[in-house]
Order: sequence, then structure tokens, then C-alpha cells
Amino acid sequence: MKQNEIKVTFEPSGRSVYALPGTPLVEAAGRAGIILQMPCGGQGTCGKCKVQITSKSEPSLACQTRVEQEMVVNVPVESRFEASQRILVADSGEQGAVAPVLQKIAFTLDPPTQSDVRSDMARLYDLLGGDVKIATELIRTVPTFLRSNDWQGTAVLMEDRLIALEVGDTSQMAYGVAFDLGTTTVVGTLFDLITGAELGVASRINAQVAHGDDVISRIHKVRETPAALAELQEAVLGTVNDILKALASQAGICSSHIYEVVLAGNSTMQQILAGFDPSALGEVPFVQVFDKALVLSANRLGLRASAVAEVYLFPQVGGFVGGDTVAGMVAARLDRHDKPVLLVDIGTNGEIVLAVGDKLLSSSTAAGPAFEGARITQGMRATTGAIEKVMIGDDVTLNVIGNAKPIGLCGTALIDTVAELLTAGIIDETGRILDADEVPDRVSEALKKRLIPGEHDMNFELASAAEAGGSEPVYLWQRDVRELQLASGAIRAGINILLRRAGITSEDLGSVLLAGAFGNFIRRNHARRIGLLPPLPTDHIRFIGNAASLGAKLVLLSEDERHYATEVRHKVEHVDLSQDPEFQMEFGMAMMFPGSEADVL
Repeated sequence: MKQNEIKVTFEPSGRSVYALPGTPLVEAAGRAGIILQMPCGGQGTCGKCKVQITSKSEPSLACQTRVEQEMVVNVPVESRFEASQRILVADSGEQGAVAPVLQKIAFTLDPPTQSDVRSDMARLYDLLGGDVKIATELIRTVPTFLRSNDWQGTAVLMEDRLIALEVGDTSQMAYGVAFDLGTTTVVGTLFDLITGAELGVASRINAQVAHGDDVISRIHKVRETPAALAELQEAVLGTVNDILKALASQAGICSSHIYEVVLAGNSTMQQILAGFDPSALGEVPFVQVFDKALVLSANRLGLRASAVAEVYLFPQVGGFVGGDTVAGMVAARLDRHDKPVLLVDIGTNGEIVLAVGDKLLSSSTAAGPAFEGARITQGMRATTGAIEKVMIGDDVTLNVIGNAKPIGLCGTALIDTVAELLTAGIIDETGRILDADEVPDRVSEALKKRLIPGEHDMNFELASAAEAGGSEPVYLWQRDVRELQLASGAIRAGINILLRRAGITSEDLGSVLLAGAFGNFIRRNHARRIGLLPPLPTDHIRFIGNAASLGAKLVLLSEDERHYATEVRHKVEHVDLSQDPEFQMEFGMAMMFPGSEADVL
């Protein structure tokens, strides 16, 4: 049964979502891609998630407000998660000035005279400092440039290197783009490197999806087809270029003034973009091409940016723990928490980092594409017509993206449905959907009627043919539950092994941080109910938004953050689960769903 949904619009972004009546406003904001600060875990005690509902005179706490009618909500900058991640230039703890690696200096030099016959380069060094490095190729252009432009221009420096001389005063034209380079989607954010202002955001489906939904299929294609690496590199660079073009158009700037591109992606994505063969990631042991951060020429990659622009690729840890995880650690300040903290980025691969004091353990586990709707019988990505939220009481209530009729379900709905059916007693701890005559007496007749026999097992009807957007009903199939058990069990087994390596239990964790686009839409109690996350109170489980994107932004805007990325990378120990003798046993145990005790946490 699809319930009428309520439109909620968030300003100043203008993003709108449709939510079921009673949905917490903070959850609706998350679905709009707006992650709010909630250090209290949504208990309403910290006051950090204040928003202004236009129909009310007083501010409201998003974690304590529920959607009951159509509303427009203004979200102040200080309430967003990003506002808590400050760029520090000193130990004062105050937000410092933007300090990117790029500098632009407008100049007017004194021309030579009879009494001043210093060399051209001496005049430049007096302006820039004697330690500045200048390539021979650039030195060759200096005499003509200075004399053709009346000894005026703008010097472009990258750290301690002069990389270009530009005609006129272009010192206020300096832009950079931070990318979250995902397997499925790529998101770019344009910044003014002088002021630090965000000028635009654009996203595209990664064109590599035409070559496979996940990194394993793309690695196999490279291993099997000689021309595949070039094809895959061209595809992702095309996606990046589309975003660069869109961002420049949005902001009304010239692409030639984009000097920095920072990319945070998983190991496979980063290596393919750089043109590095990822084949070694397709066999045990999983070996990366590089681990230290790389700086590449944007021009040589063919990017729509300045001819002297540089591309920064995040350092990588090991195996499938790549630059996006390091960026997430930067965003979360993972080595600076008082209590043990677990960072979990859930996607096709589940990246896990456990921080215990200054010690960091990381791992990656192949969760499979179930969380993204793939390999689910009627699964789909989070787009119009996808069921994204399921609530089960006496009957079923659905939340559908775009306020449309349901045609399938995405990963969050899969988790919701299984968790709700576990609580109702319709699915048992082994993951079996029970027959109508096996379920507890408390189960309503309406729910029993939704139990539809299949050829060998039972399925659960979420929407009838009349309610659905297609010609067929939408079901949770028994085999979908098995796919979820595989995905959830792999991540939980990885978590358990890291906890054991660190000599602690889940009870010692101060918090669990959920990162990534998918992680932001998971209902915390449901993730815990299916055993995906440890049995912690929900207020210990926090969303931190697109941490990879935030980490990339921080590194783009501050040279100190770039150094911090290197520093935190050196603290991480990679745990290869494929080599751990206990993984298969842990995986088998984690495939079982928790008992009814999980309902009361």
C-alpha cells in the first residue's frame, strides 16, 4: 500500500524530496543529500541540527521534527556536517584562511635601465623569492613575455614552482574542482581557490558502467581484452570532462582558469583514470600499483582545464582500500577521536576502518551489488519508481522516489523490508520467509495475504499489480534475502575481524560512522537489526555524508590537509581478509540474522 507522500523543499539548495508522514526531518534532509550535524546521535541534546521551517517563527531541531505537512526548510551553513570540519592553519582551533597549493601573484616589474641591468630572471626571483623553482621551458618564454606585456602579468605558482605567466591581472581567477570518483557515479564540486567559496556541483553516471557494474567486472575486462584499459580510461575521463564543462558553464568561468583537480576514488577507479593496469587487483594477493599520493598533468590526461593544471590522486592503503577511504579518514578526523570509532563506507565494496587511539586498521570486503539494487530480482538504482523505504505494521507502507508508482526496490528498501519482517516474525534467523501458517499469531491477516508461494519457497508482496507502476506485482523474493545475507555478512565479518585484531569488542566502540551516498539513507535500527552493524544503541551510529567528497574538498582548499592525508595514510595497517584464516568462519556466522534481542536496542 503506497501512502500519500509529502513534499519537503530544502533551501538554499532548492532540493526537494517526498517523504512519508512521520518521517524525521533529518532523514528527509539526508535523502536530499544534506547531512546535518548530530553529535548527540539524534537525541535532541546538542542543538547542532537547527533549521528554520518557513511556516514557523522559531528554529526547529531537525532530529526532533517530523514531516506532517508540505514544508520549506532553510538549512543554515553551521548546521551542515561540513561546517564541523574546519581547515586549520594554526593550533588555535579556529577556522583559518583558505590555503591551497596554488597561488597567483599579479606583478609589475621595473624594466632594465642603464643603472639597473639585472637579468630578467633576477627580477622575477626578487618578486617570487629565490627558492622558487622554474622549469627551463618556462624560462625560455620569459624575455618575450615581459617585453610584450610591458613588464606586467600574473605569476601562477604551485607550491614552490612557477608553472605559468599570464597576460594581465588574473590573480582573482583561480578555480579548482574536487571529485568523488565513484564506480557508479562521479560528483564534482567547483571552488574559488581565492575565497574558498563553493561555486557549483555537478554529477554524472560513470561512463564505465557500460563495461560492467562493479570494479571486479572492469578488472576482468582489462585482464581479458588488450584495448580495454584505454577504453575504460577514456570513458571515465570523458565523464570527468563532462562535469568540468558543466561546472564552468554554471559558474560562468573559463575552463583555462581551473588549475587544480583533486580526485578521491577506490583503487580501481584511481588506477584506471591514471592509465595504470589494475589487473593485479583481480588476483590474490590484491596488489595496488601505487600507495603514495600522485600528482599528474591534467593536460596529458586531456582534461578540460588549464594547460598547466595538476591532478591530485589520493594515497591508497592496500588491496581495495583506496583513495576514497583515505579521503573519508581525512573528513572524519579518524585518528583524533577519544574512544574507538568505526568508519564504514557501504557500497559494492565495503570499506572498513577501525581507529583505536592512534592505531588504524583497515580492510575491504566484497559486499556485492545488492546494496545498489543489482542481483535483486526486482532491484533497481535509487531513481524514480524505486521503493526506498518500507514500514510494516498491520500492513505495508511504502515510500517511493519521485512520488511515483513502485516498479522495483533499491538497497535501502531491501534492508528495511528484511528488518521489518524479522521484527514481525515473518523471516526467521536463518533468513527463510515463513509460510502463512508458520508466522506468529500477532501477524495480521493483511500481512499473511502478502505471503505468496513460489516454486520452492515463499515471497513477500510489497505492491500488488494494481498498485505497481508496471504490469506485475513487486515482491521481496526469497533469493533477495539470501543476497542481502551475503552482502551484510561479508561486511559484518570484516568488522568482527578488525575488532579482534585491535583486541576490543563492539561494546568498546564510541561510535560507528556511516559514510557514502548509500550509507546516508540506511535506517540505523534496520542496519543493526539485520546484523550489518554491531549491536550498538542507534545514537552511537552517525551519518557523516559523502566523506570521500568532503575529504577531497578539504585537500583542494588546504595544503595542510594534503599533508594530513599523507600523515593519516601512514598510520593505517591494511588487513587482507582474503588471507585471514578466520574470515570464512566469521562470514558463515555473520550470515545468520540476530535474534529478537536486536529489536530492543
